[in-house]
Amino acid sequence: MGRIRRADETVTVEVDSGVAELVPDLDVPDAWTLCLNGTPQSHVDIEDPTRLEFEYVQRLAHVTDLVAPPAAPLRVLHLGGGGCTLPRYIAATRPRSTQQVVEIDAALIDLVRTRLPLDRAWRLRIRHGDARAVLAKATAGSFDLVVTDVFAGARTPAHLTSVEFVSLVSRALRPSGVYAANIADGGSLTFARAQVATVLAVFPHACVLAEPTVLRGRRFGNFILAASHAELPVSDLTRRIAGDAFPGRVEHGAALTRFTGGAPPTTDQTATRSPTPPSGTFGLPA
Repeated sequence: MGRIRRADETVTVEVDSGVAELVPDLDVPDAWTLCLNGTPQSHVDIEDPTRLEFEYVQRLAHVTDLVAPPAAPLRVLHLGGGGCTLPRYIAATRPRSTQQVVEIDAALIDLVRTRLPLDRAWRLRIRHGDARAVLAKATAGSFDLVVTDVFAGARTPAHLTSVEFVSLVSRALRPSGVYAANIADGGSLTFARAQVATVLAVFPHACVLAEPTVLRGRRFGNFILAASHAELPVSDLTRRIAGDAFPGRVEHGAALTRFTGGAPPTTDQTATRSPTPPSGTFGLPA
């Protein structure tokens, strides 16, 4: 498989986890949406890695922009690969960064490498493996940023939702390092509340970025959860998210504790997958 040039046809490939589709962006040459089993996973603009189409990736980018001074290199571990949209963004905005991407689907890795090629000058390595297994082997204190964006289909695997998992993240981070996770929930927000409680059981500082309707459970959507052993740049995050195309809110401190509603932290014994998105969400069939 060679690099895809401009085309108006979707490319469909069988991968380990099912069926992957590369859907061309009809407005931007060399830009593609990666879908897995019908769920949009990534949007990649090969020529301009700083162009972020998905709202949740924009919010993850806000977090990464504020982890260190502008252009300063980072050591980053990405748990979950997809089309490597955020790793590409970091490589473009912080050129000397060293990044490791962990992806469990080997055939998907091959698809991304051949069809959505990465700049060979980037210090970016894609590694095949289970996210938690690789994280457990990471050298203590070796990363400035750990990002979790893992979905099996449209659901986060249970073993990546527990206090034990978050403790492994904490171990892998430097003292001032930041953990950022993409989670999805709606309705009663049982999963999201438990995830916040789980992170707060490990990290003293945390915040959640989301649209107000998502925070109130009126719409199923993405929550970006950020946490650290150091103070987080909450004011700067608040300003940035307020300027998004779909403005959001940052919950932190006492308000974030209230958001949990007394939910207990999730453990390996109580962990479950994230809820199934309703039909019509994230491009799923209605």
